[in-house]
Amino acid sequence: MTGNDSERVQLEGIYFDGRSSRDRTARLTVQGDQVTLQADADGVSGGTEARWQLSQVTIDPSLPGIRRVLKFPDRTRFETRDDAAIRAIEQRTRRNRALGGVRKLEGSWGLTFAALGLMAAFVWGFIAFGLPAIARGAAAATPGRVLTTFDRETVDLLDKPPYLGPSKLSAARQAELQREFRQVMGWAGGAYSYRLLLRDGEPKDDGNDSFGGFPLGANAFALPGGTVVMTDQLVALARNDRELLGVLAHESGHVTHRHGLAGVYQALGLTLLTTVVTGDLVSAGTFAAAAPAALLQRGYSRAAETQADEVAGAFMLAKYGTTKPLRDILARLENKDAGADEKSAEGKGADEKGVQSSSRVEDLLQSHPGTANRIEHLRALEQAAK
Repeated sequence: MTGNDSERVQLEGIYFDGRSSRDRTARLTVQGDQVTLQADADGVSGGTEARWQLSQVTIDPSLPGIRRVLKFPDRTRFETRDDAAIRAIEQRTRRNRALGGVRKLEGSWGLTFAALGLMAAFVWGFIAFGLPAIARGAAAATPGRVLTTFDRETVDLLDKPPYLGPSKLSAARQAELQREFRQVMGWAGGAYSYRLLLRDGEPKDDGNDSFGGFPLGANAFALPGGTVVMTDQLVALARNDRELLGVLAHESGHVTHRHGLAGVYQALGLTLLTTVVTGDLVSAGTFAAAAPAALLQRGYSRAAETQADEVAGAFMLAKYGTTKPLRDILARLENKDAGADEKSAEGKGADEKGVQSSSRVEDLLQSHPGTANRIEHLRALEQAAK
């Protein structure tokens, strides 16, 4: 760029005549509001000189690594790598002012890293808060007929090895547990097709573990439509049926608050949400194929487990006046010890002086509540009810 003052700018570049792809060496002079172009001859075309008013010339926005382009009324164009000269013209004529700001942002490493940080924060926030909120909304809006299909398809899958096997409990014992489950059904309420399925959580099948290395064993879980599965191993682990009813009431809380469905939606992402919300039963079967891993390996959030514990606590307090049976079996499930009770879970995570070794920060970072915290919450519910 050369010139005697800010009103005169001269640039070196190439010229295209709009009729062929050949380029010619050219010079562009901007003097005040006058633009003069001088293009050299190339052996095919002769030299060219043309003049326009600056207001007639279009200046394309800059792109990193690309020559700057000026377009003229006769569809010819001039290209130059003298970005500084073009920017001076833009500044004087107030052209591309907004895009000039974008160019400055693109050229700032600090702003680039800040933008990356903001993007990472947005993605984390969406995964941590946005996606769960969307999943909860979709679960609440899912029609009942889809829940029924969901349960049926999932049970059909689970009843095949190596997941679950037929219960080995006697017919009389199964009938007794079914009668007791009806008490929970009456308590839970809601327009759900409640049913209790008793199954063997450790079926023998050519040595394969359930869910790729996660056998169910002593367990109970609820499907979105109201189906509750309880294993023989959990029945054997319980000291009495009060403990089992506490577990079943807890699972009914997951049903009425649709925790399982929201968890499946969240695990599978957003791509299938629309089809299920609109009642696509074929897609409900697709969801069911992925449900076991989502329900049993992923688990529930802290808020979901606490909410289900509060439902179970209210049931236990109304029926027995205490939450201790549920507290005891939770500790037994945690320790995998038939002789354990709630006191067994109190010492977990404590140091020699009895001080909890996990900090509050570590506790907040856990996605699922610890058994000791759940037991303490159930105990607090009982104290508040007195």
